Amino acid sequence: MFLELIGTLVAGLALAGVVMALNRLLGGRLPRWLAPVAAGCGMIGVTIASEYGWYARTRAPLPDAMQIIETVESRALYRPWTYVVPFVNRFAAIDAGSVRTNPAQPGQRLVDLYLFGRWAPVSKLPVLVDCDGFRRANLADGAEFGADGAVLNADWRQPPAGDPLIVATCEV
Repeated sequence: MFLELIGTLVAGLALAGVVMALNRLLGGRLPRWLAPVAAGCGMIGVTIASEYGWYARTRAPLPDAMQIIETVESRALYRPWTYVVPFVNRFAAIDAGSVRTNPAQPGQRLVDLYLFGRWAPVSKLPVLVDCDGFRRANLADGAEFGADGAVLNADWRQPPAGDPLIVATCEV
């Protein structure tokens, strides 16, 4: 966030400097207000480019085992251009390489779910998926396993059909 702020300020100063240099070359024929307006437009442009580029920059270095299962697009009244072209400000991914199974519970799989947000730290959440019953349980508070490998204190949720987390985990 700090580097984006510095980049935004540098872009504003650079565009103001370009306008001032152009004004000097033209013998002072440009209006005085053009330099601060150019700086402001440059700063807004860099901010917009940063918002729209965040998803691609964050997704690019992820390992191949990470499967993005859901994205959340942002629209805001104070950013009217987002109603025309929304940008991704959050997404969820599973680590397909972390899927664990138990021979005693063949229909269940344990997977690590990662939640990414534009201005938030990455969160890791272990999730138990029941492929046979099409349900899932978050194991954030810890889990107790019985002798047969079954989770004893799971808070099972029945998501709507086609839940991307369950579909992606059960396909692995």
